[in-house]
Amino acid sequence: MIRFCSLGSGSGGNALVVEIGSTRLLVDCGFSVQEIERRLARQGRAASDLDAVFVTHEHGDHLGSAPALSRRYDLRVYASAGTRLAARDSAFAHLEEIQPDIPVELDDALIIPYTVPHDAREPTQFAFSDGASRLVLMTDAGHISPHMIDTASGAQGLLLECNHCPEMLASGRYPAKLKRRIADGYGHLPNHDATRLLQSADTSKLEHLIGMHLSSDNNRPELAEQALCEGVGASRDEIAIASQDHGFEWRCIP
Repeated sequence: MIRFCSLGSGSGGNALVVEIGSTRLLVDCGFSVQEIERRLARQGRAASDLDAVFVTHEHGDHLGSAPALSRRYDLRVYASAGTRLAARDSAFAHLEEIQPDIPVELDDALIIPYTVPHDAREPTQFAFSDGASRLVLMTDAGHISPHMIDTASGAQGLLLECNHCPEMLASGRYPAKLKRRIADGYGHLPNHDATRLLQSADTSKLEHLIGMHLSSDNNRPELAEQALCEGVGASRDEIAIASQDHGFEWRCIP
């Protein structure tokens, strides 16, 4: 069984809790230690319950307070070599380097890192398995890669970035340099690419589809919902969107 909830998703901070059997993982730590503790408590958990932290990449809305949290609770942190180097000024209690496509086994959990096109040193996203089912986290990707399509295919749960509407980004208040960074293919996935990925992947086993990492300035939840619905031919009642302030509540893949 895989249980999961989001503590918050967006440019203001990201954190995801994944439980597989008795193993409890925090994926990214993009809030202060105190805020992580508060948001965990809201979901009925404590930082002392965690077994490990997995970090996707070094950007502040993902790495955040992972070093401080690891020291306070003596937690092992898993990250790529590139992420470790980019976060060289950070002091972790324990740091384990991971490699793309090399699974990490932690008791009941199997965690598979995979690469995505993003403007970080060595970014990874993760697929989580209990041996029978699979949950895939897929955010912070500037464009669709064949490997992303393969990773999403056959999953029972998919947490998929729907970062921005290109028209809203182009006409919005962001400076030109930031607009280029978001849209240049190594920034963040736009709504229409989320649709295309879903149409290209095998979604026949998909039970949970949640839009992630929405821009508060350059997207709207209803636009992300529409993109996901078009991708899988589902109704909006079957789609969820993670919010910056509240993430999403516990879900379960039996």
